[in-house]
This record gives sequence, structure tokens and C-alpha cells, in this order.
Amino acid sequence: MTSLKSLGSLRSRIQLRQRLALFLAVLLGAAGLAAASVATAVEDPVEVHGLKGEYYTQSAPGAFDFHELKATGMDAQLDFDNLESRLRAATGKSDDVSVRWTGRIVPEKTGPTTFSIIGDNGFRLWVDGKLTIDHWVDDWDREQTAEPVELTAGTAYDIKVEYFEHYGGSNLHLRWTPPGGTKTAIPQSAFLLPAGYDYDGAIATTVLKDGRTLRLDFAQELKAPAAGLIDHLDAVIGGATWPLGRIKLDPADSKSLLIELKEPVVGNKTGTARGSADVRYDGEGGLSAKDGNVVKPFWSSGTNRSTHQLSTKWGKDVTPANAHREYPRPQLTRDNWENLNGSWQFAAAEAGEQPPVGKKLAEKILVPYPVESQLSGIERHEDRMWYRRTFTVPKDWKIGSKQRLRLNFGAVDWRSEVYVNGTKVADHQGGYDKFGADVTDALKPGRTQELIVGVYDPTDAANGENPPIGKQRLDPSGIWYTPSSGIWQTVWMEPVAADHVDSLALTPDVTAGTLTVAPKGVRDGVPVTATAYEGKRKVATVSGRTGSPLTLKIRDARLWSPDDPFLYDLKVAVGSDRVGSYFGMRSIAVENVEGTPRTVLNGKPVFMMATLDQGFWPDGLHTAPSDKALAYDLKMHKAMGFNSVRKHIKVEPDRWFYWADKLGLMVWQDMPAMTAGVNPSATARATYEREMKQMIDEHISSPSIVMWVTFNEGWGQYDVGRIAAQAKAWDPTRLVNNQSGLNLGADGGTGDIMDEHGYPSPALPPHPDGKRALVMGEYGGLGLAVPGHAWSVQQSYVDVDPATYTDDYLTKLAEVHALACKGGNGAVYTQIADVEGELNGLITYDRAVVKPDVARVRAAHEALIDDVSRAIPAGCV
Repeated sequence: MTSLKSLGSLRSRIQLRQRLALFLAVLLGAAGLAAASVATAVEDPVEVHGLKGEYYTQSAPGAFDFHELKATGMDAQLDFDNLESRLRAATGKSDDVSVRWTGRIVPEKTGPTTFSIIGDNGFRLWVDGKLTIDHWVDDWDREQTAEPVELTAGTAYDIKVEYFEHYGGSNLHLRWTPPGGTKTAIPQSAFLLPAGYDYDGAIATTVLKDGRTLRLDFAQELKAPAAGLIDHLDAVIGGATWPLGRIKLDPADSKSLLIELKEPVVGNKTGTARGSADVRYDGEGGLSAKDGNVVKPFWSSGTNRSTHQLSTKWGKDVTPANAHREYPRPQLTRDNWENLNGSWQFAAAEAGEQPPVGKKLAEKILVPYPVESQLSGIERHEDRMWYRRTFTVPKDWKIGSKQRLRLNFGAVDWRSEVYVNGTKVADHQGGYDKFGADVTDALKPGRTQELIVGVYDPTDAANGENPPIGKQRLDPSGIWYTPSSGIWQTVWMEPVAADHVDSLALTPDVTAGTLTVAPKGVRDGVPVTATAYEGKRKVATVSGRTGSPLTLKIRDARLWSPDDPFLYDLKVAVGSDRVGSYFGMRSIAVENVEGTPRTVLNGKPVFMMATLDQGFWPDGLHTAPSDKALAYDLKMHKAMGFNSVRKHIKVEPDRWFYWADKLGLMVWQDMPAMTAGVNPSATARATYEREMKQMIDEHISSPSIVMWVTFNEGWGQYDVGRIAAQAKAWDPTRLVNNQSGLNLGADGGTGDIMDEHGYPSPALPPHPDGKRALVMGEYGGLGLAVPGHAWSVQQSYVDVDPATYTDDYLTKLAEVHALACKGGNGAVYTQIADVEGELNGLITYDRAVVKPDVARVRAAHEALIDDVSRAIPAGCV
């Protein structure tokens, strides 16, 4: 390509144009002519910012060539979280297609400029006619960085980008690092269309702040839109075809059209949401310029400036007075307690700061919602932060004489320090587990006490400690989501005896008909009594002393299962401490059935039909808006006929497990992963194992949990076999899955499960060892964006037609059945709900729209589970 350096600096051209206009205005003014006509006479054609995009199909799958040109359009910039709908609209397909973008790039600064590209799949970049990045490789998300290129500010340089998509997901991000600057996406303002490209369509496309209006800007003045013009326009926003309403000229600017959007487009608080709005005009709607020239067909894209935010029906009702008021620990309850959720003071912090004792903090935050969430009222990430509030201790608790005061935190992400009246009472590290402290000795005379919590959360910062974070990312996109830092579960206080229990380890033995009860956190030798109830009827009682487990004999036990999730009540007295709990009698194992390793529940084969449940909310992020919201997703699992759920690299609050126990869902519990692609240090590994031990210990009594998943797809993996064996040693009563997605990570050879991921079709491990049970750990991912209920970007593995969504889902389910006949014991559909840019949920992110036909899906699931849970499935003959 030819360099355009000879055209000189655009900045110089603008300055020259301004001087010329001023000179002519003076001359014409002296002659008595209107100055308005001067601007028209000397005005240059408007420079259109963007790139010419040419969309091709390939000659054959995997050819990665430019075979047949299908469409040409104007693209504002190359910063696509997902290209699926764009490729399909342009070429009729989203796999085995290629794109060539051409134009000019104008830097703002002089000096060495570094370009980089990351995408799915291959790409190439030319700047000023020179090939600077050549990654024509069928892989994904491997960033490539060019050697610095010397550029001059204001000068236009030819640029060309080529890209191919093979299959699966698709994205592309072109970035630059200017001299002395940081790496950012290249803005539309830096691009110009190639010289000679005849384009008279919209030069800018913008979703306006209200989220209900789409503005198209043109270089020329327009006539009033003809009747029926709207029928010749299509808008695709965030991957969804958007319903359009009325269209009119902008009263303030006849170069712009305003289009009503029938559903609101989701943005963010600052109007800087990722994603794009694509508009296509077929040229048949009578759109014409004021001078009579007919506007030709065009395809334009632009930015989303909407400040409309997605929320749930539960989030809209949240107030400081009602934020998660339920007792947060159902398997260790006490009658006297006080909830400390609500409005707290808040401030960002710096490393090394002293706690702000006695100081009012400038902002307010709603606890227990993460600092980044809408419901928190802050909506930004902070690496370090302070929380502050005051509280009073009820007099009738008699703290200090007969009772002690315990302060409890459900979870704080990630490292925290707690002060009461300026005295440090607790240090904790770990983002998913409970902690607390006896704060009695830090109390001061009088009723008002001061509570301060300091938090540090690096998330995935390059210079951070690489803690277990799951899907949280500081720069969320695609399959990575907004972080959930700070206090994100309930804070409460309660009076306790000097000798009091911190937790109960409850272990059922179905064969023996017993329940082992082990109080934790109390010194040895304290008298203890445990009593089990079936409703109000006492069924067993036992007494002993702490330090040795107690065994309750449960005669003719009613076993817990998804079909009959029966829970016994339990009361435990430890000295003068009285706590309530519950338990379920069930067993889970892998056994050889008819020559095949099978998962067996209570001694009978069981097929586990699950979804991937990531536990994110548009208004609360990691924290569900309310307890009803927390239960909703699990209730929808039951309504759609699932009997299991895979809790994906997140650990939920105790009440989530209570609902799973109560409703009857078998839970595969993932350990939250460290940052993918980073080899963890020795310190990070020790942290990972400590937090995994905490996860297992805290939830060991929940009957719904049937499996621990120690790694996912190789993210942060190390010592895979040893880690799985360690988890099994910590809890020999449950299954262990050493790697969900063996095809994407290492197999340590240990544990009870072999797990394969396949998209969109399910898959089984191709080389079974004859000992471990086979499962389809992830599959599906059928993407459907619902306008008004979807995030502003798109990431889905397959986009489906709304009219055929249920049929497409059931087609994949039939493939699950076929693999169950070949030894499959479970399948996990991705996923129960949309999450930010992933639109492959069975329910929208705001939980307002259920996508499939629930009755049909439920019937199909129940038939599948019934058939393939038999020793010899009838449907496999």
C-alpha cells in the first residue's frame, strides 16, 4: 500500500483551512456579502473516521482465505468482544469467514508507537505498507505485539488488518501504545476511510444516553425521512437485532437521524460501556440528501453511550433496611443475633494507611454488596478501601459478665483487617470463607462502638498475589466478568458463651444408619448433647464431650435425594451454648455397574443433569440482591427438570447451599481458580490449598454437595494429581473431579471423575481408564440475546433463532443421551443465566425472561434422567 505521508499533516491542513476561511470572510464582509456563504464555499469534504471492512467467505472449512466478497461496510474501530452476529449478518455464516479492513491511521503523538492484536482466531497487520504482525494461526486469545513503528503526529498512514474466524467464538482487539502512553484500543477518531472509497452513509452511529435513542450522523444535510424508511433499516446492538420505532431528523442538526428504540439498550453509569451498535440500510427506503442525491446502501457501526443499567426485580426493592436480613448460617443458628448490613461509611485507601479511627468517611456504601456493584452505590473498583460504622450492643445480652460478643463476616474479598474502637480484632485472607472474632475486650463503656474494616483486593493485577478469583477480572470482557471486591456477604454479631461452637461437621453413613457430629472451635472436654428430629418427633439423641465425635443412630433413615430432599433438624448443646442445625442422610460414590464406572446416589445409579451456575447478578455481582433472588436460580433448575448444578469457580453464601439442600439439587462445587495463564508462585499455591481446605471444611455438612472440582480447564493448574488426592483425604465421603475439561488441562490421574468439555456438542473423554466415571463437564452455550435484557456486549458460542431455541436445546440434549449410553454419568449445560457478555443462559441476566419452553425442557430432562439412571437404560438398546 502507498504511504500518504506526502499529503502532509492533517493538523497543518486544518490550520491552513481556518486561516483561509478567516481571510475570505474579511474580504467578503468588506464587500457586503454574507459570511455564511463563505463557509460553504471553502468547506472541504468531511473526513469520515473509520475503516472500510470487506467480509468474505472462505473456499473451504479451514482454508483461511478470501474466497468470495459478501459485504462491504464502514467499521468504526477494531475492538470487538464478539464478531458472531456481525460475521453472520455480512456473510450468512459465522464460521470459516475472513475480513479485510483498510484505511488510514492518524497518530496524535510523534515517536515510536507499538501496535498489538489479540483475537480468535488468526490476524495480520500492515502499517504504512509494512507487515508488522503476522499471526495467521488457528488459535485464540494469544496477544501479538509488533516492534515499535516511528510515526509523526497528524500524518495519515495506510493501515490494513486481515482476520479469519475458523469456528467457535470470535473476537478481535487492535490496540496501540503511543509514545509515553499506555496500551488502549485505537479510537474511531484515529482512523480515516481509505482514499477513493465512495461512502455517503452514516459516518457515526451512537446509542444516546437515555438508551432509547439511536443517532445516525451523516456528512451531508438530509431531507425529512420518507414514510416507511424504518422498514429498510436494521440495527444490531450487542449482538441482538433491535426493534425500532419512529424515525425523524434531529431538530438541532439536519445531518442527523434520530431513531426510537423500542427496548432500552444497556450501558453503564458513565456511558462508556463496551460493545457496538451496527446499522444497515438497504438503499430502498428513499433516504436522500437535501441536495437530492440518494443515499446508497450502507453499513455503519458505532458506540454505546447509554447510561441505562440492567437490574433485577429484587434489586429494585433493596434498601439499607432490608439488605439480606435473614440469618446467614442455616447449619449453625443462634436465637440472639443482630444484622450489621446496611449503610456504612466508605473511602478508598492507600497502602500503609492507618485505620481512620474516629474519622467520618466521605462516601456511603450499602453492605453486603461488592464495591463494584450497582447496589453498593459506589460502582468502581478499589484495590484498597476502608469501611466504617458504629453499632450498639443490646444490654440484655449481658456481654462481659456471662456472655462474649462475637463479630462475624460471611465473606470479604480478599484480605481484611478489622478494628473495634481502634483495636485490631481480626486479620483474614480469603475471599470466599467466613471468619469472625471475639471482640468483647475491645468494647468501651457506653452504648456506641466503632467498627472499621480495611480491605485489600488485587483481583488479577499483574503485580498482585494471584489469589483464587474465579471469573473476576479488572478488565472484564467475554468469559471474564466484573470483580466483586470488599464485603460481599452478611456481617452480624451475636452473644456467645465462653465455650461456644464455631461450626459443626456432620457426616452421614447411610450403610450404618448413623450421623457423626463433631463440634469445632471449642476446647476439649466440654459437655455436648446432640438431638435429631424428624419434624417435631425426636428420632435420636447422644451425649458426650467435645474432642471426640458423637454418633447418632438414625433408624430407618429417610434418605436425601433430588426426588425427596428430606432434611432432619438437629439441636446441639455445647456447655451453655445452644445452636440449631439440619442434616441429610445420603451417600455418593463411583461403583462398577454392569462393567461400567457409574455414579451412584444412595447405592443406585444416578445421571446428574446440571447447568453451569456462575452466580453473578447485574446489580449485585457476586451478591444476589436478596435471599429470594438467591433461591430463584435453583428453583428454576427444579422447574426445568435438572437434578444437579455445577457451581462454577465461585463459593456461594451458606444460604445458597441451604436452598440446594432444601430443594434437592446435587452440587458440583468448583474451587475458584487462580488467574488463567499464570504459573502460580509457591506462595500463591499455598494460598490456593489453604482456601480450598476452608471451602471443604465450611461446607462439609451440606448434603447437596456431591463433588469437589479442584481445577477447571487448566487455569492456574499445578500438581493436579496431588491436589485432587489431598481433597479426597480432606473429605473421603464425596467425589473428586481433578480437572473439569481434561481436553483443556492436565489429567492428574486421581480422583473419581474423568471430565470432558465440548462446545456446542457434548463430549466424553476419549481414553477412559475403566475406574473413574465419565462426565460431560460443559457443553452447549447456545446464545440468544434478548433486547432490553442483555448486557451491551456479546459472547456466545452459537447464536440461535428465537423461534427454534427450544428445539435446538433439545437436539443437544439428545446428543447427551447418546453419550450417556456410552458411559456418561452427567452433563453440564452452559449455562443457567446470561452473565454480562455471555448470552448463553437459559434465563436472561436480569432473570426477567426464560428463553426455552419450560414444560418441554422439563419433560425431556425427566425422561433422560429416568432412563439413563438405570443399571441398563432402556433407551440405549
